[in-house]
Amino acid sequence: MSFRTPDPLHRLMLDDVRGAQKMLSGVARTTAMEGSRHLSSLVGAPVHLKCENLQRTGSFKLRGAYVRIAGLRPEERAAGVVAASAGNHAQGVALASRLLGVHATVFMPVGAPLPKVAATREYGADVRLHGHVVDETLAAAERYARETGAVFIHPFDHPDIIVGQGTVGLEILEQCPEVRTILVGIGGGGLAAGIGLAVKSLRPDVKVIGVQAEGAAAYPPSLAAGHPVVIESPVTMADGIKVGRPGDVPFALIQEYVDEVRTVSEDALSSALLLCLERAKLVVEPAGASPVAALLSDPKSVEGPVVAVLSGGNVDPLLLQRILRHGMAAGGRYLSLRLRVTDRPGALATLLAVLTVADANVLDVSHVRTDPRLGLTEAEVELHLETKGPEHCREVADALRDAGYTVLG
Repeated sequence: MSFRTPDPLHRLMLDDVRGAQKMLSGVARTTAMEGSRHLSSLVGAPVHLKCENLQRTGSFKLRGAYVRIAGLRPEERAAGVVAASAGNHAQGVALASRLLGVHATVFMPVGAPLPKVAATREYGADVRLHGHVVDETLAAAERYARETGAVFIHPFDHPDIIVGQGTVGLEILEQCPEVRTILVGIGGGGLAAGIGLAVKSLRPDVKVIGVQAEGAAAYPPSLAAGHPVVIESPVTMADGIKVGRPGDVPFALIQEYVDEVRTVSEDALSSALLLCLERAKLVVEPAGASPVAALLSDPKSVEGPVVAVLSGGNVDPLLLQRILRHGMAAGGRYLSLRLRVTDRPGALATLLAVLTVADANVLDVSHVRTDPRLGLTEAEVELHLETKGPEHCREVADALRDAGYTVLG
């Protein structure tokens, strides 16, 4: 079954998405819908998390990749497929190809996280590392397709991909029929376009809101201009939605079916990831946490019940460590202080005793005696502390001042 057509902007219909859902039966999981009491209390209405981070390969990408490859003609399958991706699309194409008995070649950037490279290989793809940015990797994959005849599998700009991703929308309506608002992250737009098509065709009263990172927000200017607009050098920790230009096919559908596109800050993304980990016990990548970031940024602006789509959970452990620290800092859970003490035996121990009483956890201490700005009997101490929140930060600083220390910064 294929939804391909010579015209890439042909009219996609609800029946296309339903056909994709039948095709994916036994292939893609019907992922869980989890309630969030914390987010519900902020919003003032029920909030549910659609856990595509628990999908096979760790993201929704398997859905569209499988539908696209399953629709190839026999001679196209024989030629194999090729894709370019830093992670989620790579794994989706690799697994879909293995399930369908098609050879897959996947180009990934040289700096792609090692766990994602390893997973793509384990799913059976021939992985080739090329380029330091995705544009270079994409060019290499397209060149390979021209030279070998392999079919290029675009991550979002194809009707088959979109109707595959749209099956998420059908599941949302089945699992939460009372939903009033759906939030979904947007990169190139395939997932949001598919969900919008499926949901609005059945429930035009449901509001669909797309979410982009502020540093990679190509859709707001594109929607304002009425056509896809390129933004130069998108920058965000959310690599899953770091796309500089909307796809032609998803853009047309998002114009029609998505009610609004919001942007979120890097602080909001890291705070959302931390909340998913601490409160929901879910590992979610920054792009997957973008709908939660939108809720944290403006919780009273949506009508409930709300469904936030957690689109993926493939986050590099090293990046996760940095993001968690960033999220804790953004949430007032870290405190950095610089102060001067008398350079005498026991002075540092006395300082640490004050912090113990204030119940602050010391993460790092830098003790400097040789700075020329210091007096003969002075030392400077820089402290990095873990705290319980903004109010506790103030309490710790006040405790140090009450003990006679001058806080420099």
